[in-house]
Amino acid sequence: MTYFPTKDPECKIENCPRQIDVEIIPRSVDLGGFRVSRALPSTIKRTVGPFVFWDQAGPGEFLTGKGLDVRPHPHICLSTLTYLFQGHLVHRDTLGSHQIIVPGDVNLMTAGRGIAHSERSPPADRLHDQHFFGIQCWLALPLDKEEMAPTFKHHDKGQLPFVDDKDVHLRLIAGEWRGMQSPVNTQNDALFVECKLKANANYSIPATAEERAIHILSGDIKIDNVNYGNTRMLILKPAQEIKVGATTDAHFIILGGPPLEQPRYLWWNFVASSKARIEQAKQDWKEGKFGKIPGDDKEFIPLPE
Repeated sequence: MTYFPTKDPECKIENCPRQIDVEIIPRSVDLGGFRVSRALPSTIKRTVGPFVFWDQAGPGEFLTGKGLDVRPHPHICLSTLTYLFQGHLVHRDTLGSHQIIVPGDVNLMTAGRGIAHSERSPPADRLHDQHFFGIQCWLALPLDKEEMAPTFKHHDKGQLPFVDDKDVHLRLIAGEWRGMQSPVNTQNDALFVECKLKANANYSIPATAEERAIHILSGDIKIDNVNYGNTRMLILKPAQEIKVGATTDAHFIILGGPPLEQPRYLWWNFVASSKARIEQAKQDWKEGKFGKIPGDDKEFIPLPE
């Protein structure tokens, strides 16, 4: 998805329990039927591991005839990861990829030296009211892979490792987790785990990833006897096992990974380790050098002025 305009997240560092560094409360914008809430980047915490951007779209509803239409737009030097809980999206890109993503599947697009893509609600979904809810995040590529050839990979939910018992349901989207390994190759050892806890259940997050966070999608959790509600991101302190208790049925994402080698610049849909590279991408988009998207070449998002 494109970099939707929203207000900067609010960060709280006072009164955090000993296991939490920062509590990030995303700011949201209404995009006509659903809200987009942004947790990263924030003023205090720009990144978590390789994650440089984190948006929650929804939960919301499109009325009959409506849908999501993210027109063709460019990216460089990053990967976009799309994961849905409700709804469907049609992905197209300048490689010729054409893929419908459904809840539980993963779309991973690696921009490398440059790619353009679009994401739209399928025509069939617009024939009736539809619910939409999902996460899209951006992951900065390692410095030596920023200019790699662009790629697109789709993974069906059946390919992803999972744990399902009476109190805990886990699905490993990316990375390694308690002996499981996801087939989703993010280039940067990113960790992305979907977790559902029943009320009164407990779960421990090991101190394996150097940087970690919890993004709460719904329900309430407790850490160090402090309650946290939905739609917020908790930056966890490093090198500690974190014990999470669910005070209601809770749904959240565990994310993280090794820290970036150096800070990244982010402007519009561009992420790079140098300002000069972003300036070049601006010019390339103006001049049409990213190419056309087969099946979606009639419109595009212009460069912001």
